Amino acid sequence: MTEPLWNRLEGRPRTTDFDCALHAEVRDPLWLLTRQWQLGEFHGTDGGSPVTVTYSVAQSRPSRFRPLDGPPEGLPADRPLETVAERRRLPFTYGAEKIAFDLRLAIGHRWFKLLGQLGLLGHVLKFEEQYAKKYPIRLPTAADVTQRANPAVWATMQAVAGRRMDGYDLYLYVKGGGEADDGINTIPLLHHTALVNAGKRLVSWFDALIDQPTGVTPARPDGNATWDPRRLEHRFSVSAAMPGGVEKVLTAREYPGGELDWHAFSVDPGPPLGGAKPPEPPLHRTVFPAPVRYSGMPLPRWWALEDGKTNFAAVRPDSTDLARLVFLEFALVFSNDWYQVPCDLPAGTVARIRGLVVTDVFGHRQWVTPAGAGSDEDWQRWSMFGLDTIGTDEVPADTDLFLPPSVPKVAEGPPLEEVLLIRDENANLVWGIEQTVRLPTGTPHRGSEAAGEVLAYRRRLAGPPPAPDQPRADLSYVAMNTIPEHWIPFVPVHVPNDNRETQLQRAALPGAVDGEPVRPRTTLLREGFDRGQQYFVNEEEVPQAGTRLSVAYNRTRWRDGRVAIWLTAHRGEGRGEGSSGLLFDLLVSTPKPAEE
Repeated sequence: MTEPLWNRLEGRPRTTDFDCALHAEVRDPLWLLTRQWQLGEFHGTDGGSPVTVTYSVAQSRPSRFRPLDGPPEGLPADRPLETVAERRRLPFTYGAEKIAFDLRLAIGHRWFKLLGQLGLLGHVLKFEEQYAKKYPIRLPTAADVTQRANPAVWATMQAVAGRRMDGYDLYLYVKGGGEADDGINTIPLLHHTALVNAGKRLVSWFDALIDQPTGVTPARPDGNATWDPRRLEHRFSVSAAMPGGVEKVLTAREYPGGELDWHAFSVDPGPPLGGAKPPEPPLHRTVFPAPVRYSGMPLPRWWALEDGKTNFAAVRPDSTDLARLVFLEFALVFSNDWYQVPCDLPAGTVARIRGLVVTDVFGHRQWVTPAGAGSDEDWQRWSMFGLDTIGTDEVPADTDLFLPPSVPKVAEGPPLEEVLLIRDENANLVWGIEQTVRLPTGTPHRGSEAAGEVLAYRRRLAGPPPAPDQPRADLSYVAMNTIPEHWIPFVPVHVPNDNRETQLQRAALPGAVDGEPVRPRTTLLREGFDRGQQYFVNEEEVPQAGTRLSVAYNRTRWRDGRVAIWLTAHRGEGRGEGSSGLLFDLLVSTPKPAEE
C-alpha cells in the first residue's frame, strides 16, 4: 500500500523586508475580478435595497384588570402595572395582637399636623389627651409576647403608651363612616365641620401614601388578590379591545415579582373580562429603513478594513453549542440582511401591524407578512417578542406586540420579611426558615434572634424549671430533640382524591417551654393561620435548590412624576438543601451518681 502524497503551494519569501507586502498593492486586477466572479458577487438577484417602508399599526391600551379568581375591575392609568399586580395589604395585627406601631404613630402625628393647619394649635394639648384616651396605645400585657420579648420594642411601647394616640384606629373609624370629633368634648362647635373634613383628608392621605388592594374576594379574604399562596407567585390578567370588537386577554400565570415585562404574559383564549375601552385610531406612517449595525459587525464587501475589536475567529464553539453556532452564522452570513424601521409606541400598548409594504430602489413594492405567523404549536416557528397562547389547541400564532405599562426601574427597600423554604431529606420535611421577621414597631429583625428572645421571655415567665429527677439508669429515652422556633415545618400529605400526588401542609412544632404550637411570625407563613385554616403549598414549588420569599416596600415614579409606594412579595432562588438536625427516639447517656 502506497502512502498518499500531499502537494500544496507555499510562499517563499525572498527578503526580510515586508513593507511591500504590507502595502497590499494590486498587481493583477484580472485576478481580483476572477475571484469576485468565483464567489458569486456578479450574480444578479434582482434584489434592490429598501428605500421606504409604509406601515399601519393598530394600537390599543389595556383598560381592564382581573386578579386571581377575582372579579374584573378597571386598570388604573395613574400608576404602573407593577403596583396593581404586586400590592399587598399592610398587616396591622397578628391575630388579636397589634403590630405596625410605626404606621399607627405616623397616622396620629399626621392628624395633629392637620389640626395645626386648621389654626387649632391652642387646643392641640387638650386634643392629644382626648384622642389618646379614645384611641389609646396601651402598655403590653404579659400575653403580648412579641412586644415584651425584644428590649427595643418594649422600651418604645413604654415611651408611647398612654401618651400618643393610635392613628390607625382613628383612620378605620372615619373610613367606616364615623366623624373625627366623635367622643371629643373639648372641640368648639364652630370647628365641627372643619374637623370632619380634616378626618376625610386624613383617610385620603393614607390611602394615597401606600397603595393597597381595594377589595376582598372570597378566594382571598386577606385582600392580597394577586398572590397565589399555593404556587408562591402572582397571577393576574389584563385585557384590551382590539380592532373588530374582539377583546384580547393577557394572563400572567407565573410572575414571581420584580421586573414585569412582555415575557410574563400569555394570550388567554378564555372568556373576556368585559368593559374594555375601544381601541385608539391606527397609526399610518412612511419611514426610511436603516441597516442594522452593531459594534464589531463584519463588513459586507471584500477588501475593506474591519474593526479589530471583535474577533469572530477566536470563538470556538462545540458541535452542540447551538447558541454560539447560531450567533456566528447570523454575524458572518446574515448580519447585513436586516433593516430596522422606527415606530414609536407608548408604554401600555398592544400593537398589531395591519400591513407593511417595502419599496426598493427599483420601485418594486413588496408586501411583508410576520415571520412568526403559523400555528402556535409549531415548534419550528420563529418569533421574537411574541406571546404564546395558553393551552395545546391548534390556533394561529399571536403576532401582536405587548408593551406593558411598567417602569424601567423600581427601588426595592430592605426585606421586612424573608423566608427560606428548604428540603430536609433526612427528616423528609420541608422547612420554612423565617430568616427575617417584622417587629411590632415595623423594623426588620433577624429571625433566629427574635425566636431566641421569645424563648428567653417565656422561660422568665415560667420561672426556674423544677430540679430533674436523679437518673435511674445509664441511658434515658428522649422522644424528640429541640428545633429553633423560627423553623416552621411542612409535611408531605396526599392531594384529596389522589393517592399518588402529594402537597406540602404547614405543621407546627411544640414550644420548648410550654409545649404550645409555635406560631409563624411572617405573613408569608401565616397564610390562613388567624382564620383557623390550613395552608398548603404545591410540592413542585420547592425544588431541590429551595425557594426564597421576601416582603419589602417598593418605590418608583410614574411617567407623570407621581410617586408610587407599595408592599410586595418577591420569589427568588434558594440556597440548596439543608438539615435541621431533627431526631426522634433518642438514647441519651445519663450516668447514675456514684454510691457513697
